[in-house]
Amino acid sequence: MKIHGITGILVLVASEILMFKRIEPFVTWFYSFAWWSYILIIDSTIYHISTPKKEKDQKGTAIQQKLKGNSLLCNRRKELIPLMAWSVCFWLIYEAANLILKNWHYINLPTSIWIRWVGYFIAFATVLPAIFETTELLDTAGILKNNRVKGIKVTKRVHILFYILGVTFLITPLIFPDYCFALIWGSFVFLLEPVNYTWGGKSLLRDWENGSLRKFYLLLLGGLICGALWEFWNYWALAKWIYTIPFAGRLKIFEMPLLGYIGFPPFAVECYVMYNFVSLFRYNRSWEKDSIDKSPEKKVTRLVRLVTVTGLIIFYILMFYLIDKNTVLSYSR
Repeated sequence: MKIHGITGILVLVASEILMFKRIEPFVTWFYSFAWWSYILIIDSTIYHISTPKKEKDQKGTAIQQKLKGNSLLCNRRKELIPLMAWSVCFWLIYEAANLILKNWHYINLPTSIWIRWVGYFIAFATVLPAIFETTELLDTAGILKNNRVKGIKVTKRVHILFYILGVTFLITPLIFPDYCFALIWGSFVFLLEPVNYTWGGKSLLRDWENGSLRKFYLLLLGGLICGALWEFWNYWALAKWIYTIPFAGRLKIFEMPLLGYIGFPPFAVECYVMYNFVSLFRYNRSWEKDSIDKSPEKKVTRLVRLVTVTGLIIFYILMFYLIDKNTVLSYSR
């Protein structure tokens, strides 16, 4: 494995042990230690299994050649910062919805506002890297490699249907939070997929049109894997979230009611669609290896970057404040 993969394994094992021994900062910050370790391990694994095998000549002698794999942290490091920034932004959109839905709350958070807000950023920044790295690992491993489906014809009617479903899925949970809360986890798929398709971005609709839903299926599986790990690592942490989901029943796996796990797969799809939408404004450059070199001659202007960064920071501060006031139930002593 690459050195960062070995580092991830060591940090994950050490943080597990020190967390159970109740040693700080691993007790309070365990979730972040675990997830960033996981991201390092998965990225290193992707690089390893994507490295081509050595070729041999007719006599069976290995041909000397420089063989390289491809992964986010080894070959596309510049994409990590925007991925982290938008990861925080996307999750805060759901935090904003949760101000009305009240489906989860945080407990035992640090009393210092600066430590707590840095903790928010570090934790929320793992969401997109975790989902996308897990999905890329499944892709690189060849899962569902030969999957084919019957293609559809994407027409204006399909786009209109998606927009109607998107608006419905977005508004009804905010109007009837006790009954329609689950719909929020699919709203942006329907709202943004037609836009991505129309403007030439990465599009699951276009994949379907071309007879493939492999990416869609891998995202669903990746979301389920990440969901299970989210709940597993959250359960043992001191600073964590708890759920108050209506009609979900008392049967739980860790802190999450069993029915709640249904939301993780569509959430992964939604994150992918949302990031593809943002990538439209970067000339379709994205974290994926087949998108990293698109339109290299086109650059986002400094003014656009400044406005974007300023807007994100303002949004972060506003939402961190609202989370403190509305979603945090208790602080650690």
